[in-house]
Amino acid sequence: MSIRKRLLFFTYFLCLLLCATLTLSSPVRSEALPVNATSSMQDSYVMDGAAGPCSLDLTVTDATGKPVFAALINVHIAYRFGGFHTLDLSVYSNNEGHAKFIGLPEKVRKPPLEFRARKDEARGLAVYDPATDCHGKRDIVLQKPGS
Repeated sequence: MSIRKRLLFFTYFLCLLLCATLTLSSPVRSEALPVNATSSMQDSYVMDGAAGPCSLDLTVTDATGKPVFAALINVHIAYRFGGFHTLDLSVYSNNEGHAKFIGLPEKVRKPPLEFRARKDEARGLAVYDPATDCHGKRDIVLQKPGS
């Protein structure tokens, strides 16, 4: 056998061995792990800014007081020296109208923060200053324009 054929055979053998090793070493699950539905629903409406110790719980309702599902809540946060650090955070409300922002900075540039919510044509606003109320709760009432 020539040297080229031996080298080609050896290369194929190493590739086959590597593929077999990777296939056998990867974990294979024969059954699906149960997922706790309540914990996934609880966490689905939480947004972590990872910029500080403060948090804000929001409840979004319509003009009649009913909770609003899947209302989009946005906030723009400028913080630290000169406001050079910024966060643009968004989260949807859950089926009970709740949403939560955690990890918000305690000192922000140009307080208060404006949390703007919207669903279809309806809009709402909540203001929040983390320096005066680090762990706050606010309500947002969505109203259609012209109402």
